Amino acid sequence: MRNFLKTILTVTVISTGLWAAEDSKFYSFTVKNAKNEDVKLSDYKGKVVLVVNVASKCGFTYQYEGLQKLYKENKDKGLVVLGFPSNQFLSQEPGSNDDIQKFCKLNYGVDFPVFAKGDVNGDNAQPLYKWLTSQEKFSGKISWNFNKFLINKKGEVVNRFGSKVKPEEIEPEIKKLL
Repeated sequence: MRNFLKTILTVTVISTGLWAAEDSKFYSFTVKNAKNEDVKLSDYKGKVVLVVNVASKCGFTYQYEGLQKLYKENKDKGLVVLGFPSNQFLSQEPGSNDDIQKFCKLNYGVDFPVFAKGDVNGDNAQPLYKWLTSQEKFSGKISWNFNKFLINKKGEVVNRFGSKVKPEEIEPEIKKLL
């Protein structure tokens, strides 16, 4: 009887979609917004997510414009862009969280979420970034500002792009996932 109930429970969990793949660990993370409040990444379940480490004083900072355009044109279709400021690359993000928010809004009209500043590499890296950079096909430390991770609607990392890849170059792949 015990094995029968276990089988019924397993079938029920899988058939109702309550079972989640290991890669959906993305949704288990909680990150800090610019006001130091917790934000659960599970809030973005069912969305296509582009995770980007950003900086205000970098040669790639102009990519904010492309990220905002990508977000604006696709947010109603299910895209979310998440910016994670980091000061780990030649101190190119020296400002406070408030300074960063003002810079993004004033200079690029950014209205996608830009979170609290934190590390993306090393012992003090944010847990999300430790996980992202440990994914088998996309492993390795963040090389510079504006590295991008594309997450599908199931919470799986499906691609990683370096700093030189502009947001508009990623758009065709994003549209396939939407």
